[in-house]
Amino acid sequence: MATQEERFLADYVPHEYPSVALAVDLVVFAVASGTLHAVFVRRGTHPFKGSLALPGGFVLPDEDALTAAWRELEEETGLDLGAHRAHVEQLATYSSPNRDPRMRVASVAHLALLATDGRTLPELSTGSDAAAAEWLPVYDVLANADLAFDHRDILGAGLDRLAGKIEYTLTAARLLPEEFTLKQLRSVYRAVWNTDKLDAGNFTRKMTGALQDTGRKVTRGKGAPATVFTVRDEYLSPPLIRPDR
Repeated sequence: MATQEERFLADYVPHEYPSVALAVDLVVFAVASGTLHAVFVRRGTHPFKGSLALPGGFVLPDEDALTAAWRELEEETGLDLGAHRAHVEQLATYSSPNRDPRMRVASVAHLALLATDGRTLPELSTGSDAAAAEWLPVYDVLANADLAFDHRDILGAGLDRLAGKIEYTLTAARLLPEEFTLKQLRSVYRAVWNTDKLDAGNFTRKMTGALQDTGRKVTRGKGAPATVFTVRDEYLSPPLIRPDR
């Protein structure tokens, strides 16, 4: 004999309620040549055909949002997060009724941080419905480019999240290899905060308590050998305050 729950579900009519499609968008950051970059695509289809956008797309019926985010990123840019040292976290949900001209679409945005050596960025390749995929400097895009949908808001939120977190955590180290020098770490901070006002001596004093000396040194260029560190403590106490704030 059917329970009340089973009878209720058998009589339930989902189409009596407005449908909402679910999508994902990704803010993927990496640092190279002292500059914070993000992954962008050129939309190959309408709406916003030809416009710059963040990678993303619709969640399939058998997917959760995170699975869809990884799949869409690889399909549109060729970037497989599993093949890199990467950190991924949910950023926010965007659900304005008019954010997509096609229909009601809610998007779960994700923030991804990719580690680099500070010199080169992972290669991208175009696929799916994207006409092109490229790394672009974040601050240049925010200052000069038009983005599809509400992607400017999403990009800005991703930057705010990262810029804020590195004041009190060593999240910046997620943009570097597991072992790094203080110079590399300081370069990440300068790139994320888009500033040259970051005193080397004060930075070293703030950071060394949260870092573990590996006992190794590396020589780059003509300078003295630099000590190599790993992260010992995720949190900075006291915080490192962003310049000009």
